[in-house]
Amino acid sequence: MKISALENSTVRAAVDAFQKGDRKAWSALFEDDAELFDDGSARSLEKFTREALGHERFTCFDSVSADGLQVVGKFHSEQWGDFRTYFRFHLGPDGKIHRLDIGQVEPAAAP
Repeated sequence: MKISALENSTVRAAVDAFQKGDRKAWSALFEDDAELFDDGSARSLEKFTREALGHERFTCFDSVSADGLQVVGKFHSEQWGDFRTYFRFHLGPDGKIHRLDIGQVEPAAAP
């Protein structure tokens, strides 16, 4: 799956900026008081932006939710290694991101 396959323009722009490590473009897509939750725990969006962009990225996309607001894929972090993760975007009425949920996707249980 390619970024161009992401149908929601805000999600596509956010993922593209994240992949490129473009902090300015990434930050412009968020409301001033936007929230970030990492595996369900509140986290500083500013700190995440500073620490992750340019050092973390999706290596491939596995799926996009039917509403186009959640992306799941293989992920690489210079600090934490490789794992599957999700980004779930919540958009405000103006189309900007007011909340981002990120987290590791647990592997399916073996039968």
